Amino acid sequence: MKEFEISCPLGREPRLKEIEAAAGGRQWLLRKRSVDARKSPPLWRYRYEAYEPGEAPEPWTEPVWPDVHDAEPILVVGAGPAGLFAALRLLALGRKPVILERGKDVHARKTDMARLSREGVVDPDSNYCFGEGGAGAFSDGKLYTRSSKRGDVGEVLRLLVHFGASKDILVDAHPHIGSDKLPAVVENIRRCIVEHGGEYHFGARVNGITPPETPDDPYTLSCADGRSFSARRIILATGHSARDIYELFSQEGYTLEAKGFALGVRVEHPQEKIDWAQYHGPRQPGWPAAEYSFVEQQDGRGVFSFCMCPGGILVPSSTEDGTVVLNGMSNSARSGPFANAGVVVQLEPEDVPGSDPLRLLRFQQETERRMYSWCAARRAEAPGDVPAHPLTAPAQRMEDFCQGRLSRKMPPTSYHPGVVSAPLHELLPPQVAERLRKVFPRVKIRNYYTNAALLLGVESRTSSPVRIPRDPETLESLSLPGLYPCGEGAGYSGGIVSSAIDGIRCAEKAVL
Repeated sequence: MKEFEISCPLGREPRLKEIEAAAGGRQWLLRKRSVDARKSPPLWRYRYEAYEPGEAPEPWTEPVWPDVHDAEPILVVGAGPAGLFAALRLLALGRKPVILERGKDVHARKTDMARLSREGVVDPDSNYCFGEGGAGAFSDGKLYTRSSKRGDVGEVLRLLVHFGASKDILVDAHPHIGSDKLPAVVENIRRCIVEHGGEYHFGARVNGITPPETPDDPYTLSCADGRSFSARRIILATGHSARDIYELFSQEGYTLEAKGFALGVRVEHPQEKIDWAQYHGPRQPGWPAAEYSFVEQQDGRGVFSFCMCPGGILVPSSTEDGTVVLNGMSNSARSGPFANAGVVVQLEPEDVPGSDPLRLLRFQQETERRMYSWCAARRAEAPGDVPAHPLTAPAQRMEDFCQGRLSRKMPPTSYHPGVVSAPLHELLPPQVAERLRKVFPRVKIRNYYTNAALLLGVESRTSSPVRIPRDPETLESLSLPGLYPCGEGAGYSGGIVSSAIDGIRCAEKAVL
């Protein structure tokens, strides 16, 4: 095998003659495409592999999907990436996936999210975190992962393409699908599962687990609407915001442990400032919206950017009343006027005193409530000066935050519910605020530290603050043999691809 690269200006692809000449008559495959903005003008860099006859890898073929109408059922709780890819692997292995999703299907879910953004009405089962597709379905569809040692990233990406994603995700250095494209992909996965005998049950929020009396008996899962489902194997893929599942485990005495997570703010810049930082000038037609990422260390903890959405918008991600939580999303074109990202501080169990395995969850919840309460108090004090939306976010310009002063005037924002000037340097937990105030001025991105950037609180759903421990070999819960904690909600993955990989692994263990 021979590797070679071809560079060309942004907005143009390599010509076929260039590729064939570089391949020297060999069969070739494009492996990666990335932006190189170190010089002006910026370039696309295309990396290829060329093969001698007989060396080229076999083309990917779609799995054989058997009919499983009469096969043994396995319950899959949650229809996010972990649950969906677990269900697909169960189907391929000849088992009947029965998916229980607390929320609605991916299209009906949009109505509830629109109402959430427009009126501030939180449906605890149908929102930006819960519903078919999970949190990732409406958070840009970013497919970054470092989990290649745990599974086949390529298999996950190829399946996404098979179900409707662009082939670009197979080669882009930072692949993304887009929140406008993902619903169709998710729906195609459902159609495949149902056509071959699997089942979907929406509005099925699990609120009870009855373990088997003997190893040969089934589990029974009870749902809030009175339905119940039984099977000998359960894949629990409820997502990082399913606090009621952690509460259920705690009440029943099932094993849980506190897990580190990250908390901070959502940072929004005008996209043109990020474009100038990467491209050393204005972005030209045909160039992708610029991105950024950074990692710093401050006072023994990591401070880093997270879930960067170029050309994106900010959305309310609360899953319960009386809280303010923000997330970012962008469509496939990434054509909006703003860039946003979470900038968060890593917190570890020792940072929150106590022995309760849910103490970091309580810490997370208390911070979200503090943001809501502060804005609610401002609305009561000055109803004409503060947006009436119940999910108004506390906000502060970046330099003002670092210098500990209120912002007198708010810049434009993509956050539809609106913002109110707030002392985020006081509202955030001290161990978070102080690290952010020290890091922002030294971020090595041109135009980054500026009062044109707006900080909004709070970005708190980066990952689960709780882990459901499982056996490292069998992947079963330590308390509930035959139940497989899976994905972000179990504390074993982060993001779409790593969650999908974990779902596949759990499905394979469940059929042994």
